[in-house]
Amino acid sequence: MAENGDGLGTVPEHERILQEIESTDTACVGPTLRSVYDDQPNAHKKFMEKLDACIRNHDKEIEKMCNFHHQGFVDAITELLKVRTDAEKLKVQVTDTNQRFQDAGKEVIVQTEDIIRCRIQQRNITTVVEKLQLCLPVLEMYSKLKEQMSAKRYYSALKTMEQLENVFFPRVSQYRFCQLMIENLPKLREDIKEISMSDLKDFLESIRKHSDKIGETAMKQAQQQKTFSVVLQKQNNIRFGKNVYINDRIPEERNEVELKCGFEEEDENEEEVLTVQDLVDFSPVYRCLHIHSVLGDEETFENYYRKQRKKQARLVLQPQSNMHETVDGYRRYFTQIVGFFVVEDHILHVTQGLVTRAYTDELWNMALSKIIAVLRAHSSYCTDPDVVLELKNLIVIFADTLQGYGFPVNRLFDLLFEIRDQYNETLLKKWAGVFRDIFEEDNYSPIPIVNEEEYKVVISKFPFQDPDLEKQSFPKKFPMSQSVPHIYIQVKEFIYASLKFSESLHRSSTEIDDMLRKSTNLLLTRTLSSCLLNLIRKPHIGLTELVQIIINTTHLEQACKYLEDFITNITNISQETVHTTRLYGLSTFKDARHAAEGEIYTKLNQKIDEFVQLADYDWTMSEPDGRASGYLMDLINFLRSIFQVFTHLPGKVAQTACMSACQHLSTSLMQMLLDSELKQISMGAVQQFNLDVIQCELFASSEPVPGFQGDTLQLAFIDLRQLLDLFMVWDWSTYLADYGQPASKYLRVNPNTALTLLEKMKDTSKKNNIFAQFRKNDRDKQKLIETVVKQLRSLVNGMSQHT
Repeated sequence: MAENGDGLGTVPEHERILQEIESTDTACVGPTLRSVYDDQPNAHKKFMEKLDACIRNHDKEIEKMCNFHHQGFVDAITELLKVRTDAEKLKVQVTDTNQRFQDAGKEVIVQTEDIIRCRIQQRNITTVVEKLQLCLPVLEMYSKLKEQMSAKRYYSALKTMEQLENVFFPRVSQYRFCQLMIENLPKLREDIKEISMSDLKDFLESIRKHSDKIGETAMKQAQQQKTFSVVLQKQNNIRFGKNVYINDRIPEERNEVELKCGFEEEDENEEEVLTVQDLVDFSPVYRCLHIHSVLGDEETFENYYRKQRKKQARLVLQPQSNMHETVDGYRRYFTQIVGFFVVEDHILHVTQGLVTRAYTDELWNMALSKIIAVLRAHSSYCTDPDVVLELKNLIVIFADTLQGYGFPVNRLFDLLFEIRDQYNETLLKKWAGVFRDIFEEDNYSPIPIVNEEEYKVVISKFPFQDPDLEKQSFPKKFPMSQSVPHIYIQVKEFIYASLKFSESLHRSSTEIDDMLRKSTNLLLTRTLSSCLLNLIRKPHIGLTELVQIIINTTHLEQACKYLEDFITNITNISQETVHTTRLYGLSTFKDARHAAEGEIYTKLNQKIDEFVQLADYDWTMSEPDGRASGYLMDLINFLRSIFQVFTHLPGKVAQTACMSACQHLSTSLMQMLLDSELKQISMGAVQQFNLDVIQCELFASSEPVPGFQGDTLQLAFIDLRQLLDLFMVWDWSTYLADYGQPASKYLRVNPNTALTLLEKMKDTSKKNNIFAQFRKNDRDKQKLIETVVKQLRSLVNGMSQHT
């Protein structure tokens, strides 16, 4: 029962499977059949049985249908057989007709293909034309770009590139040639940048080489402008009656100095005035600036330009080691600097942002510090005042030129004041040589004149006024020697030379007056005074020359007021002005006179020493010669002749010299007696010495120089006289009794001096003792001498203890 139940359950399932197999696609049969095997174990067998039954049913149905349609099939076959013959005929006809159509359509096909090909070509041509019309502007612009590159029109080329990129390339971006062009543009831009930078480098190198020519032209123009202004000022001064200089020599020399700067004046009507644009082609800078602006790299270009120019500035500011040797070295240095800053000023005004005022000011301040340091160092080597003066004129033109371009130059004018001091030092050194030459060539004799013409020549050189000399008849003599007018002229020349430096310094007349007076004072107090002192101390200068030097200094001192008037006429500054500096000629020449006077005293004493050294006393003589020594008479005669020359000196100088000579002679004679090497003196030698002193006293009483009162000059020998009288009279008791009394007869005799001389006379132990015979004849006197010696020693010892 159970099996039957299971069999009944599987039958509907098998039918369902069979329906699926019949109704579904063969591709889905697999899963359906698989389900047969997945069922109960006997399901397969049952399914096969069911399948066979189903097949048999279908076969029966097919057989029924065939039987039903068989007659119709037979009829159809019969009809087909009937129309078979007609079909073959139709086929033959169709084949023939087709062949005829094929033969007839071959030409049409060929023509049609030609038409189709022409239509395709026409369409392609139309397309090509359209594309070419689209590409031609691009190609034309690119060709234009190439032409601009070849013509070095780089700025235009960059603009063309912008148009290509923004307008033309987007239209044809799908083409390969466009991509190649687009890829080539950055390279072209880099090429343009490199070429423009190369042009800029060439430009920088060119202006570095030609900066001196640029600077020379700028300085020449500034000098011409300044000369024109000076001429106008002179005309105005003449129009208003102003006395510019006391003679016409200074303006002429000023023009000569200005022309010495090396910038020769040229006729403006014959030569066109050149500007910096005429000398320099700035187009490379403009192109490079525009190119970098278009490329958006303007800042890089500005930094590069400024960096390179700073390097060039350092090179320009670096002087040559031998620059100070010639003016051309300074001129080349200045022109290069001016050329550099003229170019920078032009760049500042014609470009926007490439250089700024702050940049140029910073560069100028750096350069100015370097320039001042260089000039301060190199000018210190200049020893020629003409070179220093030309340097000053170059600095003035240099400063005026750059000031015209807006650069501050006050520090340069401050530097000129330092150089002015150096210029004065070089002038002082030069004039020291001039003064030395004048002194070497002078004969130190009064200037002789034989006629009126010679007299006027001397007066024209030196302001000498003496009514007594004017009244004298020719021939006659000026009291001073030739050096006086020569020195006066050279002092005026020094003032001229000092004035040259003061020009163009933009200083007032008061300041110039002060400069001239101070420099003249330096000339008088340092240079001339030093030359005079050196001259006075020279060994070959004798007493006659010293006398003439004193006379010369007196006249030079009197001429100082004329020098002050000379400076006043130059500067138009009155001497009564509160701050006007006075000339120190009075003290200068007074010091020189005092030195000369002292040298006269010294040389006179030296001459006396020379005569005294000729003394040849026989200190052991028993009797005097009866007359004064020959050396002393020669000395007295010499003194008389010398004091005759002293009549031209101021009275006090001659009197002082005479008194000094007598005192020195007295001292020398006293030292001769007290010489430690002199061991013994006889009474005869003392008597002979007394005769010489008497001649000295006679000379003093003869008034060799007028002006002494009474026996003032004789007092120079009072010490000798009292000492000799003491020994000649042998009045020791009086001397010892009155010693220390104001009214003592031998007040000037020093006990130590008397003791020294007495010991020389009493020493009998040596050969030729003067007391050898005395001891035999008068022992009492010997004892007296010994007693006096003891008393003198006691007196000397008491004085020492008291002191």
